[in-house]
Amino acid sequence: MRHDRHMPAPIPADTEGRSAFRAAVEAKNFEAILDAMAPSVQFRSPAVFAPYEGREVVGALLRAVADVLGPELVYQWQVREGDREVLGFTSRVGNREIEGVDILRYDEDGLVSELVVMMRPASALIAVRDAVTARLQSTNDGVRTR
Repeated sequence: MRHDRHMPAPIPADTEGRSAFRAAVEAKNFEAILDAMAPSVQFRSPAVFAPYEGREVVGALLRAVADVLGPELVYQWQVREGDREVLGFTSRVGNREIEGVDILRYDEDGLVSELVVMMRPASALIAVRDAVTARLQSTNDGVRTR
């Protein structure tokens, strides 16, 4: 079935209604997270000045984020409309509780083309930024912090 180019394709979901990205994050399956992203994916956040671009760069960044937030990250809810999905999550970094959303946009192939991560409170966002920056610097994987 071909979709009108003005009508976004439906977001692919598993039998539990989860997108491939959500299912991969919940399974902590990093290769599946990479597979769910478009080659030209963009990552944006209030913690960074400029977007990160490309599957390899965004993947390295998400690996560091997963090390910091992943152990306690739980998706609480999701909303979908057209080519967008919003996943509400909770997590913890140090003694700070975090609430946040992953705002995803999908391309015509059903891959994540844009990922925007927003978190609150500001003190938790700063703690996450600092922990991710330290992780990236210690792994020396070529991703520059912005």
